[in-house]
Amino acid sequence: LLPRSNAVMLAYTTDTDVVKLCVRQKRTDADEATFEPVEQLKGHCDWVRGLDCIQLPDSEDWLLASSSQDTFIRLWRISPRASLQKQKEFKEILLEEDITLEERTFTVRAADGAEYHYALSLESVLQGHEGWVYGVHFCMRDGKLHLLSSSIDKSLTVWTPSESGVWVESVRVGEVGGSSLGFYGGKFSPDGSSIIGHGFQGSFHLWREDAEQPGLWKPSTILGGHFGGVRDLAWDPAGGMYVVTLSADQTTRIHAPWSRPEGEETWHELGRPQVHGYDMQCLTLLSRYRLASAAEEKIIRIFQAPSNFVQNFRALCGVVTDPEGDAVVESNPMGASVPSLGLSNKAVFEVETPETDSRHIKDMYPEHYFSPIALDSPPAEETLMQNTLWPEIQKLYGHGNELYAIASSPDGALIASGCRATSTDQAQILLWDTASWRVVQQLTAHQLTVTQLAFAPDGQHLLSVSRDRTFSVFRRVSSAFELVMRSDKTKGVHTRIIWCCDWSHDSERFATGSRDGKVVAWKAANEESNGAAVAPFEQAGVLELKNESITAVAFGRRKLSDGRYLVAVGLESGVIKLYALGQWDLLLNISEDHAHHLTVKRLSFRPHVEQHQLASCGEDGLPFAAACVEICLFERNCAAKQVCARRPPSW
Repeated sequence: LLPRSNAVMLAYTTDTDVVKLCVRQKRTDADEATFEPVEQLKGHCDWVRGLDCIQLPDSEDWLLASSSQDTFIRLWRISPRASLQKQKEFKEILLEEDITLEERTFTVRAADGAEYHYALSLESVLQGHEGWVYGVHFCMRDGKLHLLSSSIDKSLTVWTPSESGVWVESVRVGEVGGSSLGFYGGKFSPDGSSIIGHGFQGSFHLWREDAEQPGLWKPSTILGGHFGGVRDLAWDPAGGMYVVTLSADQTTRIHAPWSRPEGEETWHELGRPQVHGYDMQCLTLLSRYRLASAAEEKIIRIFQAPSNFVQNFRALCGVVTDPEGDAVVESNPMGASVPSLGLSNKAVFEVETPETDSRHIKDMYPEHYFSPIALDSPPAEETLMQNTLWPEIQKLYGHGNELYAIASSPDGALIASGCRATSTDQAQILLWDTASWRVVQQLTAHQLTVTQLAFAPDGQHLLSVSRDRTFSVFRRVSSAFELVMRSDKTKGVHTRIIWCCDWSHDSERFATGSRDGKVVAWKAANEESNGAAVAPFEQAGVLELKNESITAVAFGRRKLSDGRYLVAVGLESGVIKLYALGQWDLLLNISEDHAHHLTVKRLSFRPHVEQHQLASCGEDGLPFAAACVEICLFERNCAAKQVCARRPPSW
C-alpha cells in the first residue's frame, strides 16, 4: 500500500529489462477499481528475474529491489511528496545548491478526487554476483534492514546498509565447486536467523546463524526429494527400514527415518544410488543392499550398496542386527562415481591411486569424485549428488524396447521384466537368474505392453497385467513357471487397460485395477468342480468407481482385526482410498488435498511394522513429504477411522 493514499501498487516484470509499476485506482464511486500503469523503472541490461519491497523503519518511504540476469541488483526508493516540483537540470544548479538524485514522479488520484504525489529514485546498485541473480528478499532484523540475493553462481548473499548508508555484503553462503547449478531463489525465516535456498535440481539448502557466534552461518539439515514425477517405489524387504523411489528426474533416491539424538524420528533422503541420463521407469529391491532399476532404455542395471553407505545408514537409522550389511562392509567398495559422459556408476575402492610416475598421461587427473564421509546427520545436497552413489555390478540385456515393468521374487533369486510392446513377441516376460545374470525363461501371455508384474509372497506365482486388457497368472512348477490362468480380453471383467496388480500377504488373493474404474479381487479356487478343471483363481468381489481410472492397488501386510484384508486403491485423479475387502467397505478417503494432485503411480505398505503404513508416489511432482516429490505416508490402526489425513509434520 502506498503511504497516505493507501492505494495498492503492483510491481511486475516480463521478459524485458524494465520493471513496470501499476496502481489500483478508482476514478469515481461508480467506477470499478482497476490497475493503471504509472511508471517504468529502467536501468537493467537484461531480463529482470526477482522483485521484493519493504517499508523503511520510521519512514513513509518504500524500498523496491530488483535483480536481473545482468548480475546487478538495483534498489529503488518510493517516497511521498506534498507537491510536484520540477527538478533542475545539471547546468541550472547553482554552486551553493546541493546536487540531489534524479527523481521521477507520478500522481495517484483517489475516488474522492484527492491527488497524492510520489517520487521514484535509484537508491543503490549492488554488484557482487558473477551470474544471473534470480531472487531478492528483504528482512528486518534487530531494527536493521537485510537483503538476501540468490544467484546461479551458487551463492546466496546478505546485504546490509553500513553506517554511511552504503549497502555492503555482510554474509555469503552457498556451494564451492560440485556439479550443482546454482540457486533459483532464497528466503529469510520470519525472525531472520535462517536462510533457505532452492536450486535447479529441486534441492533445498538451509543455513542457521550460530547463537553463540553471531555472523557465523552453519549448514543445517533440511528435507529433500524429487523434482519430477515419481514412477515407482519399493520398501526395504529385510525390515522396511527405508523406501526407495525412482523418478522422471533421472534419479533413484533412498528415504529413511533418522533417529535424532533427542529421540525424535524424522524422514530424510539418505542416499541417491543412481543419477542417470534417462528418465527412470521401474525398480525392485533384490535384498536390503541390492537394487535393480530400469530407465527408458533397454537395459536393466543392478546396483550393490557400498560400504560407506551401509556404515552411515546404520548410524543414522539405529540399525543393530544386519548380517547382510556386515558382508557388504567387509567386501564391497567404499563408494562409486560416474565418469564424464558415462551412465554407469564405477566402484571406488579405498586405495586405488597408483604412483604418479607409473600413471599414464590420461590417468594423471582421475575422475573420482567420491570421498568417504562419516555422517552424524542426513547428508546435504552436495553429498547426495557425489558421495552416495551405488556401484553398478551388472547390466542385463535382453529386451528389444524400453523397459516398462520389473519385479523380483521374495528370495531375490529371480527378476521378471517386461518392455514396451506392440506384438506378442515383444510382450514376452523375461525371467532372470540373479546368480548367473542370464535369462532362464521367456513367458508368453500378452500382446501389448505388460504394465505391472508381481510375485506372490510365497514365490509360487507370478502375476502380470497388460495394456491388452488381460492378466495372467504363472505357477512355479519345479524350476520353471507355467501359465495357469489368463483372462479373456473380450469377455473378461476388465474392459480397459489393466494398470496395476498386487498379492495379499498370504498369497491367497490378488487384485487387479483398470482404467475402467474397476478393482477386482481374486481368490484361490478349488482345483476341480464336478469333475471338470477350473481356473485356479476366481472372483472374490468387484469394486467399481464411476468416472475414475484405477492406477495403483496394494494389499496390507496383514489382516485387519476383524479378519478382513486391507486394500489401498490409487486413482488417476490423485485420490487414495482404503477399503476392507469383502463388501468393499470404505475405511478412509484421502483426497487430493492430502494425497496427490495427479496420477497415483504406485502404492506399497511398509513391511515388518505394527501399524499399517502406506507409501504412495505420483506424477504430480510434489516434494517428498513436506519439502520434496511425491511420497505420502499414512498410518492407520484397525480401531481408528483416521489417524492421519495429511503428511506427517515431522517430514
